[in-house]
Amino acid sequence: MNRELEVMIMTASDLPTIPVVATKVMQLIESESATAEELAKVVASDPAVAARVLKISNSSFYGCQRQIQTLSHAIVVLGFATLKSLVVAASVKQVYQPYGLTEKMLWEHSFGAGLAARIIAKETKLVSEEEAFLGGLFHDIGKIIMNSMNSTQFQDAMQRTYNDGLTFDEAERQVYSYTHSEVGGLVIKKWNFPSILMHAVLNHHTFAFTEDEDSYQVSLTCVVGLANLFCHKVGIGIREPEEQLDLLNTLPSQRLGLNEQRIDSLLERFVEAYEKDKSFFN
Repeated sequence: MNRELEVMIMTASDLPTIPVVATKVMQLIESESATAEELAKVVASDPAVAARVLKISNSSFYGCQRQIQTLSHAIVVLGFATLKSLVVAASVKQVYQPYGLTEKMLWEHSFGAGLAARIIAKETKLVSEEEAFLGGLFHDIGKIIMNSMNSTQFQDAMQRTYNDGLTFDEAERQVYSYTHSEVGGLVIKKWNFPSILMHAVLNHHTFAFTEDEDSYQVSLTCVVGLANLFCHKVGIGIREPEEQLDLLNTLPSQRLGLNEQRIDSLLERFVEAYEKDKSFFN
């Protein structure tokens, strides 16, 4: 990883941070002695996050049969692991401020990838649905950070994708000495998320695995990478769909052991779920 970039990210004092409520919730859940009431109290301390948690918990994404009206009920029904990813999702939305067109598209792409990753994880049963969701949600967080660090430079890269027909990866190589995946991985590390998430974000384009790479890490990275490709295929959070994208012959699809029928089914379920639930995440 780029050592100069690592020092810059780790020492920067003006980068967006994950709201305190998400950090507290993660710490409480890690302690293993937390009660639903304690968690509810922490979440309620940030009204904007609390409202979004309740809103998201009532989406079909979480499949609850009846309306969830209180935080305590949400925690009991959904469980601690789901609550953790849900609070992080509700909190990380605030990192996407100010909310202009660039941020809107990045948020839609990130939420879409989170949703796709959760659906792929549920189908393949190779990784935790909640870790997959967070991996998808965070896979492009580096772009938001780059935009906040120097919006003029970031917009230069964006303009090249629109005007010169480049992919963002090609454009960023012309503008930066590092990638959004590297920035994202380092920010995940700075925010104290597990290293498995950091590596999934770092490698969601390159799939640069070592020969003795942990199989769970490989699966999580491939789920996140495929979720990103799902969004590109149908045009979520990008300028236009990449309809010619052959999902079947991508490395993540092959490593996850998916055939054409399963990919088509997953993509169809994802598009349906995204259309149904996107308003809950705005």
